[in-house]
Amino acid sequence: MNNPIQNKVDFAVIIGVNHANPNGDPLNANRPRQTIDRLGEISDVCLKRKIRNRLLEMGEEIFVQSDDNRSDEYRSLKARFDASEVAASEDVRRAVNEKWLDVRAFGQVFAFGDTGSGAVSIGIRGPVTIQSAYSLEPIVPESIQITKSVNLETNEANPDKKDADTMGMKHRVSSAVYVAYGAITPQLAEKTGFSADDAEKIKNALRSLFEGDASSARPEGSMEILAVIWCEHNSPCGQYSSAHVHREIKDAIDKDGKIDEEKVRKSLSVLEPQFLPALEGDELAKLPHR
Repeated sequence: MNNPIQNKVDFAVIIGVNHANPNGDPLNANRPRQTIDRLGEISDVCLKRKIRNRLLEMGEEIFVQSDDNRSDEYRSLKARFDASEVAASEDVRRAVNEKWLDVRAFGQVFAFGDTGSGAVSIGIRGPVTIQSAYSLEPIVPESIQITKSVNLETNEANPDKKDADTMGMKHRVSSAVYVAYGAITPQLAEKTGFSADDAEKIKNALRSLFEGDASSARPEGSMEILAVIWCEHNSPCGQYSSAHVHREIKDAIDKDGKIDEEKVRKSLSVLEPQFLPALEGDELAKLPHR
């Protein structure tokens, strides 16, 4: 197992949105998620899905893959587990952490019946946690009606006859800045083997989160990473609580997503925070790719 990370890390991710639906709410006709205070929200589950997708594109071994973005032929977690060498391992907990980066980062529940080597029931707590991202100001979602004018099937009796047009809706946020906060806990990293190299991969994934993530709801260029703030402590417990670090960062970000770096450095001087832009140029081009 890799040498686990030794020092606590706190981080923040600042996200710019321009005419996109950052995270639709399936219980509200896929309109952009909002809190009761009308702040826009991107759920932590959505963010972890995007991190996994980026790590997968960077050539990493990922266990929880979405069906529309897979690097193998397996359509379920059990099928992927059964087909791997870890299923026959004498120490399954150690093997799954060594094989899959997202398992040793975020944790995972393995609760499978017959795997060919008997039943497996393992719960793993990962050292990397990330909160939902919230907009800095309330958002006002926009909705537009769209028309689909295309034949689903050819009318054999009358090929020139068209199907009736179908109507639909698209929802978006015109402009907003969202911020997500997270942390890496060495005490849990020791149990999964999450290393400093793994932390660097997570950092690069955050800095390039929306590369290759375009869709109709989020056209290319409509979502961008404005900055990643990375604060490494000098001990496993850290010099400040995560709540303190995140609060100081929040107080230094204006409504446009601009960071008062001097204010953060002054309030968190012992951490020497890093202010990292989105990956670009050679840094982005040289990332490994599957």
